[in-house]
Amino acid sequence: MTQNNVEKWGTYEITLKGKAEGNPFTDVEIKAVFTSEAGDSFEVEGFYDGEDTFKIRFMPNRTGLWKYEVRSDIKDLDGMKGEFLCVDPSEGNHGPVRVCNTYHFCYEDGTPYHPFGTTLYAWVHQREELIQQTLESLRNSPFNKVRMCVFPKYYAYNREEPPMLPMSWREEDGRYQVEFNVKFFQHFERLVKELMDMGIEADVILFHPYDKWGFCSMPEEVDKAYLRYLIARISSYRNVWWSMANEYDLIKPQKDWDGYFHFIVEKDPYNHLRSVHQCFKFYDHTKPWITHASIQWQGSLRSWSGEPEIDIGINLIPKWREMYKKPVIIDECGYEGNIEYGWGNLPPQEMMNRFWEGVTSGGYVTHGETYYSEDEVLWWSKGGRLKGESPKRIAFLRTIIEEAPPFLKPIKLDPMMDWDVHCIGKEGEYYLIYFDINRPVKRTLKLPEGKYRVDLVDCWETEIHSLGIFQGQVVIRLPGKSYVALRIQRVRDIDSLIIL
Repeated sequence: MTQNNVEKWGTYEITLKGKAEGNPFTDVEIKAVFTSEAGDSFEVEGFYDGEDTFKIRFMPNRTGLWKYEVRSDIKDLDGMKGEFLCVDPSEGNHGPVRVCNTYHFCYEDGTPYHPFGTTLYAWVHQREELIQQTLESLRNSPFNKVRMCVFPKYYAYNREEPPMLPMSWREEDGRYQVEFNVKFFQHFERLVKELMDMGIEADVILFHPYDKWGFCSMPEEVDKAYLRYLIARISSYRNVWWSMANEYDLIKPQKDWDGYFHFIVEKDPYNHLRSVHQCFKFYDHTKPWITHASIQWQGSLRSWSGEPEIDIGINLIPKWREMYKKPVIIDECGYEGNIEYGWGNLPPQEMMNRFWEGVTSGGYVTHGETYYSEDEVLWWSKGGRLKGESPKRIAFLRTIIEEAPPFLKPIKLDPMMDWDVHCIGKEGEYYLIYFDINRPVKRTLKLPEGKYRVDLVDCWETEIHSLGIFQGQVVIRLPGKSYVALRIQRVRDIDSLIIL
């Protein structure tokens, strides 16, 4: 092999030609051990890519010279050696997303990452023209994470036969013969890479219950062959997340989910983020192989105690944060749209409201859109064009959060008075208070020591109005309308501040 350059957190690919005995997808051992000058070592499994071709893909995490040696039971490939130079990452390449500061995310280089996701369950199974339209829509959207399935879906507004099925299997002589559709997986990984090049994380859903082909009820031996093959193909892309299942509790019979998570941890050399999503029964997100809580919750994030004498709002995201000690993403909060199902006819104001409610409670939220169309092309499943009014408002919120100090947490200016709002902040520095659907005409604030600039944020009109500089206990006049927030920022040098 000749030496090539690859950027840090890019993908280095080894292509090998060799004849296999038996099933090349499952009966061949093909892997490589990669070693850096600094002594880092990774063992990475390869995969069969059709036409007597095997590939091994590796994502280096350190610049400098790397060497590798192939190990295989194909005699002509075993022991092959090579090396490559890993160079500095290109602009926009910050590495894989990791959990940081317990409840938040950042890229591996330390750059904060705030997930503002959307749902595109079956977009990879559509015709190419529609896929390209979806990619163009994403380029012009605020979304930096996409929830997407590997297997096709059979569900309302999505009952067509896909152009390609990912795999097939049959029982033969007491074991299963598994065959992967190489063209499908080449197509799938191309789209994962296109998302990566756009700065979008691919939250890859491995299983789901909406199926007529048998993918949700494959035997464990076949499931693990599939997981192994997929991990070998796409884990070297830095934008991959593993979502074990969409609505795992509806899959019958239930799988050994803990065992499958152990398998992913064993096979993924890069420790990508891992989650699982429920319909009714919560998975135990405290388990160590879960990196963040992926939750379906449709409705208000404020519950009630049920005890009249202390019946004040209990915000659910802070409760889940405390319970799981991990980031919380409401990956399904209902969808903006107008179809007949209750989960799919939220007005745009409510989709925006759920984003603000979730983010100002210390969590993250994922978007979806289900506007009826005669051709049954609905964004949440097939992609296409975004039609809703919430993405513009979600983009506005994303800008506010990305301009704020990192790692904001649920906080109260006045614990005795602030039971009716959502608020995140950094003590004595920054507060973002969201009033939800409430519409007060004034608010008394007890500001900490120091001077603070207070801005009125109109979440729907996407406007920010400076109200002035305040200190101590003050009364702030509000417009008496829903969907407003106050942004409160400590002023260090009042003489240099320009009041707009």
